Amino acid sequence: MSQKEIAYINRFLYFVLKPTDTGDILYCSGVNVIPFLPITRGRHKAMNNPVIRGLQNVNLDVRDMALQKGATPVTYNGTECQGIAPTRDVWYSEQILIKNPPEGFEQEVLDYVVVNLLKKMDKAIMLNANLPERPLPPQELESFLEGLCKQYGRKKD
Repeated sequence: MSQKEIAYINRFLYFVLKPTDTGDILYCSGVNVIPFLPITRGRHKAMNNPVIRGLQNVNLDVRDMALQKGATPVTYNGTECQGIAPTRDVWYSEQILIKNPPEGFEQEVLDYVVVNLLKKMDKAIMLNANLPERPLPPQELESFLEGLCKQYGRKKD
């Protein structure tokens, strides 16, 4: 197992995989609701934000990936993921402890969640946007998302 933290952070989202002293992985994830508002506002029902739901769904997929690889995902409520969010906006975050992960699991998870969060969000709000098939570098993805917000954004009601 890798002993190096893997982080993917921009002002829209973050995914951080931290190795523990026991060889497990702490998976920290979060989405910033505020910069997504131009494309989510008015496109969902109350209490069903597509960005939050997208994160919840990819995290369920991460749990499934872990189980398929013989690892054990556990809901985690510690403080090790606090302070990752790069802004003081409205963030929704989740964390999962992955026990007994296979070699290379961190990068597999990161590659999956970055791309599939966008796909799940896009499907929920029906933009049918042309999304990247591979993870872009964090700042490049931030610029891409800013472009989506300008292209598909709705003005405040």
